[in-house]
Amino acid sequence: MAAQITLTERAASRINEIMAGEARGKALRISVSGGGCSGFQYEFTLDDQKQDDDVEIERDGAIVRVDSMSLAYMLGSEIDFVDDLIGASFRINNPLASASCGCGTSFSI
Repeated sequence: MAAQITLTERAASRINEIMAGEARGKALRISVSGGGCSGFQYEFTLDDQKQDDDVEIERDGAIVRVDSMSLAYMLGSEIDFVDDLIGASFRINNPLASASCGCGTSFSI
């Protein structure tokens, strides 16, 4: 199932930069919750506890954890990192989203 979410080289590189200053065993956790201006929103946290229902996506040593509930809303997504005029952030390119907000952290299905 992990292959159904991909991690770009830029995202993996940025995750590795962040994790260089963290305790060993931490990973980036991405979850989906209700809220945001479009109905659902992505939450990004650093996490050191792998849960039984987590799926781990790995590229170049960078690890992203997604719980099974959030995974259903993210199937086919690409996790990217962008650094543009409005700022630097992780961006989820989600084919299931029918609409998203300008900041890229909330979406609707």
